[in-house]
Amino acid sequence: MSFDKTLKELRIERGLSQQQLAAKLGQSQSAIAKWELSKTEPTASAIIKVARFFDVSSDFLLGITDECGNRTDD
Repeated sequence: MSFDKTLKELRIERGLSQQQLAAKLGQSQSAIAKWELSKTEPTASAIIKVARFFDVSSDFLLGITDECGNRTDD
């Protein structure tokens, strides 16, 4: 799964609005929206913040591995 879809899925699973997630990550709501729409890509530091917040690996966020850490072949 791609970053945009994974981010949106994790956000919705936690019951967060884009605004709420943005506040928790120190980002703007428009940045979250653009990431979810694949209009822009987050910086490496933003990916780390997202991964830490959701307690997942950056590889999972980027679609390199699944939730169990197994490599995906997209």
